[in-house]
Amino acid sequence: MENFWFAFGLTVIAGISTGIGSVMAFFTKKTNTKFLSLALGFSAGVMIYVSMIEIFSKAQDALTEALGFSKGSWITVISFFSGMLLIGLIDRFIPSGDNPHEVQKVEKIEELEEIGNQGQKNQDSHLLRMGMFTALAIAIHNFPEGLATFTAALKDPTLGVAITIAIAIHNIPEGIAVSIPIYYATGDRKKAFMYSFLSGLSEPLGALIGALILAPFFNDMVFGILFASVAGIMVFISLDELLPAAREYGEHHLSIYGVIAGMVVMAISLLLT
Repeated sequence: MENFWFAFGLTVIAGISTGIGSVMAFFTKKTNTKFLSLALGFSAGVMIYVSMIEIFSKAQDALTEALGFSKGSWITVISFFSGMLLIGLIDRFIPSGDNPHEVQKVEKIEELEEIGNQGQKNQDSHLLRMGMFTALAIAIHNFPEGLATFTAALKDPTLGVAITIAIAIHNIPEGIAVSIPIYYATGDRKKAFMYSFLSGLSEPLGALIGALILAPFFNDMVFGILFASVAGIMVFISLDELLPAAREYGEHHLSIYGVIAGMVVMAISLLLT
């Protein structure tokens, strides 16, 4: 039970980091794009390394022990790509009139900061719709991330902390993307922060619903399938969102340096635990 609350607490921390992005948007005149590029690359490096080296292997160990080597290995691979398929379908079928990916967030943020500098803080319905939709889309995308963080932390608390940090870094720009359009549309910092903050709470909600549904069935096979799926989800997020965003925020080499640094830090942390 203690592990349950620890794992759930980590998903809350990852989720509320969207609120950090919201606060940064209000009090930072200009986004430090080079730092964000490094940070997002670092996050991608952590998630890719830990997914391919640690989570996948643990899933395979659990499944081969439960089902035998051949069948367990096949189920591991199928679960891994099923996780990718799941997050890919969510990404594909959530309407995206204003796509929430970071590449487009950067352009929106720069445009909206110009609007703010010119004092055009009015009830612009387009900006308000943009912010509200982005909040909804991010909430839906964060749901499986919450399940991923919770499952990893439940199985291995140290691993859960590493994943929480990586996802929290990933969520900060999302908070910026939600809060800026709503703030410039309404002039209301509290409302902008609230929607940004609520969009992140879908992460602990995903963890809670996943735990309630799966709790009675937790065993080696369920953990193995979930872990492999989580690995697939995290690799997809890294390749589809984090890496393209990291390149757009700064120079190409900065994002790659961040990826390598993330992998090195994750590798050392795993060796030391």
